[in-house]
Amino acid sequence: MGGERIRNIVVFVAGTDEEYQGSLLGGIRDAAVEFGFNVSVFACFGGVLANNLYDIGEYHIYQLANLEMFDGAILLTNTIGDLETRAKVCQAVRASGIPAAVLDCGDDPSFYNIRIDNTAAMREIVRHVIEHHGAKTINYISGPMENPEAKERYEAFLSVMAEHNLPVESNRIYFGSFRPIDGYRAAESLLASGLPLPDAIIAANDAMALEAISVLHEHGVRVPEETIVTGFDFTYYAQHHSPSLTSVSRPLAEAGRAACALLDRIFRGEACEKTVTLSAKPEYQESCGCCTDSDIDLDSYRAASYDTIKRFRTGASLLNRLTTALAAPETPEDCIHTISQYLHEIECDQCCICLCDNWESVFRDTARDTEEDSINGYTEYMRAPLIWQKNSIREVSWFRSADMYPLPPETGGNMSYFFPLHFREHTLGYYIFTNSDFPTHTMLCHSLMMNISQSFENIRKLLHLNNAIRELDRLYVIDPLCDIYNRNGFIRLADQMFRHSMETHNTLMISFIDMDGLKYINDNFGHDEGDFALKKLAEVIRSSCRSTQICARFGGDEFITIAEGFTETDAKMFELDFGKTLKEANSLLNKPYELNASIGTYLTTVTENMKLFSLITQADQIMYEQKKRKSTSRYIRR
Repeated sequence: MGGERIRNIVVFVAGTDEEYQGSLLGGIRDAAVEFGFNVSVFACFGGVLANNLYDIGEYHIYQLANLEMFDGAILLTNTIGDLETRAKVCQAVRASGIPAAVLDCGDDPSFYNIRIDNTAAMREIVRHVIEHHGAKTINYISGPMENPEAKERYEAFLSVMAEHNLPVESNRIYFGSFRPIDGYRAAESLLASGLPLPDAIIAANDAMALEAISVLHEHGVRVPEETIVTGFDFTYYAQHHSPSLTSVSRPLAEAGRAACALLDRIFRGEACEKTVTLSAKPEYQESCGCCTDSDIDLDSYRAASYDTIKRFRTGASLLNRLTTALAAPETPEDCIHTISQYLHEIECDQCCICLCDNWESVFRDTARDTEEDSINGYTEYMRAPLIWQKNSIREVSWFRSADMYPLPPETGGNMSYFFPLHFREHTLGYYIFTNSDFPTHTMLCHSLMMNISQSFENIRKLLHLNNAIRELDRLYVIDPLCDIYNRNGFIRLADQMFRHSMETHNTLMISFIDMDGLKYINDNFGHDEGDFALKKLAEVIRSSCRSTQICARFGGDEFITIAEGFTETDAKMFELDFGKTLKEANSLLNKPYELNASIGTYLTTVTENMKLFSLITQADQIMYEQKKRKSTSRYIRR
C-alpha cells in the first residue's frame, strides 16, 4: 500500500449498541485496518426513546457529513427508522457521486448491495417448524414493513404458510420495529386476546423472540413444550439463553468486511457486480424442541459473562460518578474540565467534544433561522474545547464544520464515531470517539452522552438565567426614557459612595437639576416633544459628568448627580460645563423652545452624623432658589 493515498469512508447507521449493528461495524473496523481506510461513522440513537423532538436532534448528525471529503460510503440505512431521514441520507449520497455499498437493502439500484439471503433461511425455519414439529397455528412477530429485511422475512413466512395451505390470521400477526418491547407487547397481546396458544411463534429477530419467551415464562407458558418460539440473527444472547433460541445465523462481520473490500476493488478500478449475496444458516436449538448437543464451552461462556457484567458495572460506575460530578459546574470551562477527568476510563485513542459557536446563545427562533442552520443544525464554524488523547488534553478554538474533524487523522486504519450533542431538537455540537469499542459494546454510551448533553444544556440555561437576572437588574435601576440611572439605581450606588465618604472623611458633591419649562413644552408641542426634551437634557447631564460621577433621573423632570472627592473648583467647573453643553445642545437642536434647567450644587465633607437624604435636600433647596429667579419667558426661542 506504500505510496497510495489514504481513502476516507463514511458510514451512516443508527443504534450502534445493538448486536446487529455492532457486528457489522466490527467487520468494517477490521477491514479499515486491513485496507488502510479511515472510516467516519455518523451514528445516532433516533427512534429509541419515542420522542419526536429528541429524534430531530439525533438525526441532525447525518447532515454534518461533508460527502465531498469522502471517497466512498457504506449505508446501514435499514437501521434508520425514520423514512424521511433515511431518504435524505440516500439522496445526499446519490448526489455526491461517490461509490456506495448498502447493507441488506436492495431498494436503490444506484448502490452496490451487500445482502444476506433472508428469504431462504426464513423459509427453512418456517418449514422446519411445520414439517418437523407439526405446527399448524402460527403467530408471527414482524419488523416494520418499510424495512427491506423485515419485508423479506415476512413474505418468506407467508409463502411457506401458503405452500402448506395453513391460514394466516390477521390477529396472530404483530407488526413491530425490531425492538425487544415489540416482543413483549406481542406476547402480552396474545395472552390477553383469549385466543388459543399457537403451536409456534416465529419472530423476525432474536430481540423480539427472547422478550416474548420472557413474557410467556412469566405467565407460566413453557417453551417449547406448550409453544415453540424462533428468532432470527442468532445473537450472543440467543445462543446462551435458556432455552437456547432456534434462529438464523448471519455472517454480519463478513458483510461489513465485504462492503469495504468492494469499495477497495472499485478504488482500484476493478469491475464489480452490483449485488454480493451471503448465505444465512438456520440454527435449530432448544426453543423449537430440537435437543442438539451443545458446543458451548462453559468455561469460556462463564468468563465472557463475567466480563460482560464487569464491563457493565464499570460503565455504570463511570456514568454515576460523572453524573454526580456534572451537577457542580456552573461555567462551560468547569464543565469541560470535569468531563476531562473521566475520559481516561473510556478506552479510545481520542475523544473530542465539538460545540457550535453559538451553543451558549438563546435557542434561535425557527422563523428567523438562516436556511443553512435550519437544514444542518450546525454552525459554519465550530470549536473543540476538549480534545482528549491518551497523553494530552488540548483544544481547538475554531474550525469549519465542513471539515468535521478539529484534528483529522494523520494515518490510515482509523475508525471514528460521530454522535450528536443536543437538547431536544436543538443542536449544541457533537462527539467524536476514535478507535474505541465504547459506542458498540455498551448501552451506557448513549446514557453517558445524554448526561453530558444535559449538563451543557444546564450550563446554557444557567448562563441565560444569569443574563436575564442582570438584565432585570439593569431594568430595575435604569430609566427607560433617558437611559441613565433611575431613582432606585441612584440610591443603590449613592448610598455606597456616601458610606465610603463617611469612612474616609472625604468630600461629597451632590447636584440637583430640575428641567425648566417642561409643562410649557408639553402644553404647546405635545408630550412626545416633552419626552424628547427630557432625553436631550439627560444627554447633556451625562456628557457633563466625569467618569467617577453618577447621574440619574430622580423623577419626572428632576435629575441628580453625585461625586466623591470633588473640590469647590470641581463643583464650579461641573456647573460651567453643564451650562456650556446645554447652550451647545440648544444651538444644534434648533427647536421652537429652549432647553433649560436649574441646578443646585452642595459640597460637604461627610461626617458620621449626616444622612444622605439630608444632603440631597440641601442641593434641592439651592436649586429651588435658582429656579425662583427665572421666568417662563426664557423657555421661548426668540
